[in-house]
Amino acid sequence: MATVTEFLGLGRYDLLAAFGVTLRLAVYSAAGSLVWGTVLAGLRVSPVPSMRVFAAVHVTVLRNTPLTVIIVAASLGLHQTLGVTLGGETAKQAGFRLAVLGLAAYTATFVCESLRAGINSVPAGQAEAARALGMGFTQVLGLVVLPQALRAMVAPLATVLMSLTKNTTVAAAIGVGEAALLMKEMIENESHAVFAVFAVFAFGFVCLTLPMGLLAGWVSRRVAVRR
Repeated sequence: MATVTEFLGLGRYDLLAAFGVTLRLAVYSAAGSLVWGTVLAGLRVSPVPSMRVFAAVHVTVLRNTPLTVIIVAASLGLHQTLGVTLGGETAKQAGFRLAVLGLAAYTATFVCESLRAGINSVPAGQAEAARALGMGFTQVLGLVVLPQALRAMVAPLATVLMSLTKNTTVAAAIGVGEAALLMKEMIENESHAVFAVFAVFAFGFVCLTLPMGLLAGWVSRRVAVRR
């Protein structure tokens, strides 16, 4: 009687390597999106009108552009047309880095809006008191407002990052060898076990995202703002 491994032909496929690429995409993109999203949130509440307009246009355009379009545009526009490789020595490395860039740019817009909601939830008196002490806008934002906003937005930010982990499957559109690309190959080669293949990859993504949700819930309860 054939085992599950033989039935799915798993001996011919490197599932761990594929999910390893997915995890690296998620981690690098999450780091980039948190940094750029925080910058965008600061620009959106900036007292300088031109900065607010730039951030608003940037967020609106990218949030309403399909992620697949952004990823493919990064590959075709930046790499193939302009020759941008982001330091990648091979096409595979360049594709991975461009996928990270696209994912980070797209996810940063959602991080920005989550943080802006958190910033708006901080009582105005906090910022007014800081300004009364002689703090500038950057100091008020970085030392007083953002720490409170981040504490209030742990759960929404975790949801954004969990969505990012699932969105990494779009990188398969430019040939990045992550889980979705391997799933496509397995479906083509193991047509007799399509539902089993789906189940294997669904379970893999649950294993990636479920711990993140549980950790976020625990952190959210620990750092919740008491008012």
